[in-house]
Amino acid sequence: MRHQDAVLRLCEIPGVRQDALLQMIAELGPAAMAFETAEQMASWMGVCPGREESAGKSNRNRSPKGNRTMRRVLNQVAWSAVRTKDSFFRELYHRLIPRLEVHKAIWAIAHRIAKVVWKVLHEKVRYIERGPLALDPAAMKRRVTRLARQMRRLDYTLELKPVVVATTG
Repeated sequence: MRHQDAVLRLCEIPGVRQDALLQMIAELGPAAMAFETAEQMASWMGVCPGREESAGKSNRNRSPKGNRTMRRVLNQVAWSAVRTKDSFFRELYHRLIPRLEVHKAIWAIAHRIAKVVWKVLHEKVRYIERGPLALDPAAMKRRVTRLARQMRRLDYTLELKPVVVATTG
């Protein structure tokens, strides 16, 4: 496949599965070049917070219209991400629940995931898990093995090499 690198980078994000990532690439392109910022892309998708104010009075807080397909995909990805054990998004969701209701917390997670997707596609960076999973090498190895197996089912060839991180000091 032409966009194998983008597919591999997207599948590292918790909650993003094959159908979702292929739909994201189809809608956004392999590098999301149509959008200069993550906020522009989130607004186009319709997952940014909406605010309608007049004379300092808030009338409603609904999100704007946007790409209906991408909104649905991101909503599903957000639900999947908050159910992924030891993910950053799961912990963020549980921190947001006391302040927001469940659906607003999912909406906030979808917004955050949209910004991560833009960064991964546009800047060609890899997603690094910041949750407790990052501290457990055995869990990370299981995740990499599972993702590699899923990609082989989609007829991708993978070459797994550990990333060497240079330390400064």
